[in-house]
Amino acid sequence: MALYERSLKATVAGCEKLAEALKQSRYNKSSIGDFVQYRKRDDKEDQGVSRATIAKAFKGEPVDRGIFIGLCDLLGLNWQDAAELETSEPPAPNVASDAIDVVWVRSQVEADLRRRCGTMRVLDMEQPIAIGTIYTQVNVLEKLTANQRLSSSELLGNLDGIKDFDRLCLGKVRQGKISGLEAVTRHKALMVLGRPGAGKTTFLKYLTIACLDGEFLGDLVPIFVTLKEWTEFPGEPSLLSFVSRQWSDCGIADAELVLNQYLKNGQALVLLDGLDEVLAAHTDRTIREIRDWGDRFPKNHILATCRIAAKEYTFERFTEVEVADFSKEQIREFITNWFTHHQDLPKIERFLNRLKKEKPILELASNPLLLTLLCLVFGESGDFPTNRAKLYEEGVDLLLKKWDGKRNIQRDQIYKNLSVNRKEDLLSQLALATFQEGDYFFDRRVAEDQITAYIHNLPDVKDDPEALRLDSEAILRSIVAQHGLLTERARGVYSFSHLTFHEYFAAREIAAGQNWQILAQHLPDKSWREVTLLAANSVRQGDELLLTLKQETDYLLADDPQLQAVLVWATEKAKSVQMSYKLHAVIAFYFALALDRARALALALALDRALALDLALDLDLDRALDLDRALARALALARAFALDHTLALDRALALDRTLGRALDRARTLGRARQLKKQDLVDQLANLQRQLKPIKNLFQEQKIEWWRNEGQEWIRSLRDAMVKHRNIGHDWQFFDQQKELLQKYHAANLRLAECLNTDCYLSREVRQDIEATMLRPIAQIEAYYAAKGKPYPPV
Repeated sequence: MALYERSLKATVAGCEKLAEALKQSRYNKSSIGDFVQYRKRDDKEDQGVSRATIAKAFKGEPVDRGIFIGLCDLLGLNWQDAAELETSEPPAPNVASDAIDVVWVRSQVEADLRRRCGTMRVLDMEQPIAIGTIYTQVNVLEKLTANQRLSSSELLGNLDGIKDFDRLCLGKVRQGKISGLEAVTRHKALMVLGRPGAGKTTFLKYLTIACLDGEFLGDLVPIFVTLKEWTEFPGEPSLLSFVSRQWSDCGIADAELVLNQYLKNGQALVLLDGLDEVLAAHTDRTIREIRDWGDRFPKNHILATCRIAAKEYTFERFTEVEVADFSKEQIREFITNWFTHHQDLPKIERFLNRLKKEKPILELASNPLLLTLLCLVFGESGDFPTNRAKLYEEGVDLLLKKWDGKRNIQRDQIYKNLSVNRKEDLLSQLALATFQEGDYFFDRRVAEDQITAYIHNLPDVKDDPEALRLDSEAILRSIVAQHGLLTERARGVYSFSHLTFHEYFAAREIAAGQNWQILAQHLPDKSWREVTLLAANSVRQGDELLLTLKQETDYLLADDPQLQAVLVWATEKAKSVQMSYKLHAVIAFYFALALDRARALALALALDRALALDLALDLDLDRALDLDRALARALALARAFALDHTLALDRALALDRTLGRALDRARTLGRARQLKKQDLVDQLANLQRQLKPIKNLFQEQKIEWWRNEGQEWIRSLRDAMVKHRNIGHDWQFFDQQKELLQKYHAANLRLAECLNTDCYLSREVRQDIEATMLRPIAQIEAYYAAKGKPYPPV
């Protein structure tokens, strides 16, 4: 009897030999599959095997013959010494029988399916990657987001403006998710919908390989069809004839009869990929065939994939699910798998840490295609580019044209005058108009009105209002379906697929029109931070932009003499301290103390990284700054309790000990001694001694002491700080002044962040801005007058 050569498995002794050989090698079970080379049934060489298959080989379970031999070769073993050879071959199927041998059919089609589905290669990957190597299980939504009946305010969760706005809330899901595998198990007929790059094709490929490996629905034979390939095949064969031809090429005689019987018996896992990629000329035929297979072969598992909003039809027998965005856990898993495969483990944690700090990039990582782009970028340079606008531009370019182009997919042109560049201009116009209104979600009418206004000016446009309206509707649908840059969040309510893209396109529109006053008006606003930074990254020459922002910042406090006096104080105080840090960074430090924000490091970090690092880590900080910061903390702590007696009791009881340590520690008294401030040392020591007796008081007595004596103790501490350090002044700001100071601080922070971007500035303008930051108007005017330059500069 001829040997049945479909698979091989290790004997008990063979398993021991494999395990021992692995110990002696430089591989492990997680990585060795990437290096296994084997001969496939089409006599071609291939490399790369899933971890699941490797695990089966080591457990003595059957695996592909070529893979088993390749694994033994890699470990230096004679495969015949490890393998248990089969001595019988299953018979060819009897078409007349009620059931066909699944094992035999799988043995015939497996090599072809592994060739077509076993690897993935997208974007600028230098070589294919085995699906099992980096695949991350997808989750699906059982209720489509576009079918939700929610208003814009309900989608935002009735947030109180941007103050409470979470950047990632746009990607949050208001319904439960289940795993893709569970959805396939629950439903015989499944329509898997998703945005571009959501991982639909990869999911079907994974199902194919998992089925072949016996890990999922292993009693079935997978049938994988790329619908575009079938519909454009010469002669327009039926779907049954097309699959039969594939089986015939795999060596199955009477393939169409075998396939027909096989489908009637419910022995198939039918995977139909890319319904949205079918050209309009073939759409009706494709729909008929898919419905026909669902009706004629209801016992089988049938899955089809399509982009959301790509087609307007329903399949009665099919349950629709939507591929969910990656969660943070899935993002971590994908990144770990990616860099493990590329044997670059140090980049895993570095990548993840960068994502924590870069929320806009983290948003993009929720899309598997964009996450792949980020991995490629990070893998090449070890970081994300300084110019974020360039990174987002690459992501937009990928979704608008490259993703289809790299796969040779040509879609129907919805509107002949709307080129890719015009689509970008249209999206930019829509983005800025909605962003200025704070509309992160907007109604269909808003989007269509913007589209109408844009295409109305294109050449050869129709003047008929109804025709324009219909064209606008079609364009909106096509942008949502084909590119995934806009998405329908609920019935008739849209948004950009990521807030990052909304900000990118708004910044693009501002930069194109050089509308710097828009940014100046919103400079202190948290919601406009990314738009401002992206615009600064986008301009070729940024002098006018930065000078406009600086001028707007200077005038925020210009009309308030008391606030101007605060700036005078901060400047003089900073100049009185001799140190190596940049002067404007030290001014920022003392300005923060005036705001009772002793721990505010953001502005100092933006202006002088050395100062901010020392503040954050207590590294070699200048004695004067260290003393002033410690005193400010003690004063702020005492004032907070004095003003709010509702603090938790345990905190109130610990206040005397905390203040005592703050004043007694080396940072305070020690620094004062080093600076030869004996009078200050004596006063601080006296304040510290006043706190000692209350340590032994009962709880109520402690609280009573703070109520009666606390204000006088705080006044004494403040007097010592003002007299000896010129800090701790009781400015007694009104609420309106406090609000102005906060805006001024935020505007200067944004300006400093712009200076640290890739924005190109002339040396003179950069020097002027840095020399006059956080200065009172009189000093700024004097600075420019001394240089013979006008003020304001723009």
